[in-house]
Amino acid sequence: MPVWRVEFDRDAARDLRKLGVQAERLILRYLRERIATEEDPRRFGHALTRELKGLWRYRVGDYRIVASIEDERFVVLVVTVGRRREVYD
Repeated sequence: MPVWRVEFDRDAARDLRKLGVQAERLILRYLRERIATEEDPRRFGHALTRELKGLWRYRVGDYRIVASIEDERFVVLVVTVGRRREVYD
């Protein structure tokens, strides 16, 4: 089975840098160790509903990662990253 790749949307990469070095390291480590593996990336996430239907949420402490899972390319595309209270706006 192929290994999943994690890619960042341009806005998500900018959002990640804004969080600071410590948060950035924590989030990148989570993505590398849990999501970018041979297993299904859905196992740690939760499917979003309503206007965000089709996207998945991952929780890393006080931070949330919102991503699209592209099965045909084995890519998890990070759409946005941020603190819980801000990320869904």
